Amino acid sequence: MTTFGIVGGGIIGLSVAFELVERGAAAITVYDRDPSAGAGLVAAGMLAPTGEAVFGEEDLQALMLESMRRWPSFAERVEARTGVPVAYRTDGTLLVALTADDQAEIDRLIGFYRRAGTPIEPLTGRGLRELEPLLAPRVRGGALAPGDHQVDPRRLLRALRTLPVRFEARDVTELSTLRDDVIIVANGTGSAALTGLPVRPVKGQLLRLRGAEPLLRHVVRGVAAGRHVYLVPRADGELVVGATEEERGADTTVTAGGVLDLLRPAADLLPGVAELALAETLAGLRPGTPDNAPVIGRLAPSGVLVATGHHRNGVLLAPVTAAAVADLALLGATGVDLHAFGAARFT
Repeated sequence: MTTFGIVGGGIIGLSVAFELVERGAAAITVYDRDPSAGAGLVAAGMLAPTGEAVFGEEDLQALMLESMRRWPSFAERVEARTGVPVAYRTDGTLLVALTADDQAEIDRLIGFYRRAGTPIEPLTGRGLRELEPLLAPRVRGGALAPGDHQVDPRRLLRALRTLPVRFEARDVTELSTLRDDVIIVANGTGSAALTGLPVRPVKGQLLRLRGAEPLLRHVVRGVAAGRHVYLVPRADGELVVGATEEERGADTTVTAGGVLDLLRPAADLLPGVAELALAETLAGLRPGTPDNAPVIGRLAPSGVLVATGHHRNGVLLAPVTAAAVADLALLGATGVDLHAFGAARFT
């Protein structure tokens, strides 16, 4: 029987484990000393393949769009196997601008959606408030992106941790200590030390607010006086506000400035934020690469498989990454186009 060792018990590693289980693999071990320290627990769960793309990253956007197409089935299969709901929601995302300058930035993003061929519906301030009456009266305009969805990463992790795999709570500092037939490295920022790949930590601070009722139905990606913020509502009244992006090494300190940088634009766009309880402040480390794209594939000459460097898009890219890595682990090849995401581009 082939044995599989997955280094990393976060969303990427466990999604790979899920795909292996779905395809009949049995002898799977997940190595992670502290799964609660992963970036997935700090993620908001936005699934925005166009909103997260930038000019010049066409290959990455194509991969994100492919993963988005897989998300409904992925969520359904995870829930069917585990019995745990992952709160996959298809309400859509609102792009919201507070000022004229902010509107110009949103207009550029609308143009990006149109060039990508993804649905986008421009809206006036009045149109935005018809969809979300609690938005500030002075919001200038924006758009509805109906194809940008969300999932609750904490629920997803809770579901994936019920998989019939063996969990071993330890750090893997040398791959040579593992005796599994197939080794998959999916431990985010920790993959640099194991593989030599240029994966660096990118700090992100995030807030969890709580009220008796949800203030929003849609995800809001907003710009308020040049400050970017996103607001992700949960059905239980939680509102996730994020997220900063800071090049500060492995620092995970929550700072007063970081909290202010999130609360100020959030309250400008949605005044009711000021009345919510500040339930949790968090800082996590996203695994970034020099070109902001993930590394997915086989390391030469060792044959070790890697799935790392997903930066801001680990949750979004989980289905396609898991499918591709499971293909490579079980079949030796995959139909997913990984030409732009191999490790060889850095060596």
